[in-house]
Amino acid sequence: MKILNWPLPALLAWGLSWLFFLFLQTLGTPNAWPLIGATLLSVLLSALGSTLWRRCLIVLGFPMSQFLLTSASLSMPPIAWLVLLILIVLVYPLNAWSDAPLFPTPSRALLQMPEHVHLPPHAQILDAGCGLGDGLKALRAAYPDAEYFGLEMSWLLRLFCALRCPWAKIRQGNIWLADWQRYDVVYMFQRPESMPNAVEKASAELKRGSWLVSLEFEARALVPTAVVYGSDGRPVWMYCAPFTEKTSSPSI
Repeated sequence: MKILNWPLPALLAWGLSWLFFLFLQTLGTPNAWPLIGATLLSVLLSALGSTLWRRCLIVLGFPMSQFLLTSASLSMPPIAWLVLLILIVLVYPLNAWSDAPLFPTPSRALLQMPEHVHLPPHAQILDAGCGLGDGLKALRAAYPDAEYFGLEMSWLLRLFCALRCPWAKIRQGNIWLADWQRYDVVYMFQRPESMPNAVEKASAELKRGSWLVSLEFEARALVPTAVVYGSDGRPVWMYCAPFTEKTSSPSI
């Protein structure tokens, strides 16, 4: 059962590993044992990660931070760690932890979209979770005459996206609370866990003939109108409203 949204499991595991490391040091154990013990605890706590790469991050978090703190050439003062934490929160706000981290859309990933998604002149396209604007740039390469909108939870990323994409209207906000009714295309590069929410919202709000487009991650509840594969092998899933839901095969 899912209890904590990522990256809370990682932060919890790293914090507990450091507390265990400091506890073993207070016992006067030989220098190697606190490091070994805390690392083993990180391995045990990696079970909190829902995917392989998340479990790897949990395992590596403590030894990597220990290395940075003890290395003469890479040591960081405590204030530097505080600044780093503040930057992480600015880029990845707490109320966006259930959505995707910063994954840029490849520049040529969406060039095949116009072969299947035919849009009217000056169509309105939303990049839901626009990050630094790579998705908007890829969309513009496919539809140079469309009107572009971006929605991003992080005000810092929103600022940089607006600087990189002055031809788009970028605003800060929650993609799940925004109104999608006006858009001809809603594009997202989120995570698999986000797709059920996207299907529910798009089904309720997108008008007939509008499109939900997802890079890499399929909306498993829906039958795709089209799917293409980019040069890097990533699929682009395209769904036209009203959507067709998949039906399970009857049991025999």
